[in-house]
Amino acid sequence: MKIRAVDAVWLHVPLPEDKQHVSDFGRIAAFDAVLVTVTTECGLVGYGEAKPAVGSAGDGRALVAIVENELRPRLLGRDPRDVGRAFGLMYNGSRAGHAERTGRAMPILGRRGAHTVAIAGVDLALWDLAAKARGCSVLELLGGPCRERVRAYASGGWADVPGLPAELGRYTQAGFRAVKMRVGAMDGRVDKSLARAAAARAALGPDVDLMVDAHGTMNVAEAKRFCAGAAELGLRFVEEPVNSDDRHGLAEVRAASALPIAAGESEAAAFDFAELIERRAVDVLQPDLAIAGGLSEGLRIAALAYANRLELAPHSWGSAITFQAARTLAFASPAGVFVEVPMGGAPLLREMAAIDLTLHDGDLLPPTGLGFGVAPDQEFVRRFAKH
Repeated sequence: MKIRAVDAVWLHVPLPEDKQHVSDFGRIAAFDAVLVTVTTECGLVGYGEAKPAVGSAGDGRALVAIVENELRPRLLGRDPRDVGRAFGLMYNGSRAGHAERTGRAMPILGRRGAHTVAIAGVDLALWDLAAKARGCSVLELLGGPCRERVRAYASGGWADVPGLPAELGRYTQAGFRAVKMRVGAMDGRVDKSLARAAAARAALGPDVDLMVDAHGTMNVAEAKRFCAGAAELGLRFVEEPVNSDDRHGLAEVRAASALPIAAGESEAAAFDFAELIERRAVDVLQPDLAIAGGLSEGLRIAALAYANRLELAPHSWGSAITFQAARTLAFASPAGVFVEVPMGGAPLLREMAAIDLTLHDGDLLPPTGLGFGVAPDQEFVRRFAKH
């Protein structure tokens, strides 16, 4: 079995006004992703996703160029089932042979940012293909699930205080027993974020897990003030209270807070997560597999979580492919405790392909089907492909 083609297409899906939301990223009027396909000589196809931005909207042209001009030549003619070696070829480039011989990474200059994101898309497609070639799911290929269910959380929470009960009520009525809301710069002041978090807790009651996400927009003093004021709300975690590039600041917030701290959605490699752990800056690791090197790197990050007695809650604000990959990782890792389910306008999750999002008392069951169990609707792809 050999790779015949590696292709990428930027999908740009405009959102109708009633599906848009406003946060510190501004008004989100579109959902974007880069769909990666790897095809074998026998016609088997694997699908992956690379994310052009941590938020919903972003220009995917650079990722398409990297996949097709830099990564594709390294993979053509190779066996797609050798996923580990393929990752090394993409990540280490011309020094891949030295890296294999010594057991040490010798990465290309673009070991962070767009190159790693592009690698993530190809890596996910290769895992999808490798499992399909063996007639099983990726989860089965990894040894099967570590648990029967994983708790799903509804990821939204943009409304103001008067509107929060209705917004969060829609999520709980849909069966969610855990909800995440946004705070931080979009509120302008810490006291407003605290008021919204308190309103959310009052609306949800004590039996629904509540998390908050500041998107890294508070400074250290603001984050400390928020965590102190929110301590009585019993938050399940506070996500990215400060920019995770500020490792010292994040560690300072964690040391001062009685609430668990989560981070990692914009990190690019297991080395980033290792540094967060070394700085004692985090309680919950949140790799986005369409950013942080794909499932190959995700498995290394999950191992770090387990070895350091931390929780794993993969970030999955993307298409059905990223969602199923995150779901797979959460079930495959003993540390996996949550799977994020995007709310609001998420057409790449809910319209691009049919996947099972049924909740069972707020939980998800393991993914089913071959590979990641995602078969993109080709008419949808043609309709929203942007050139």
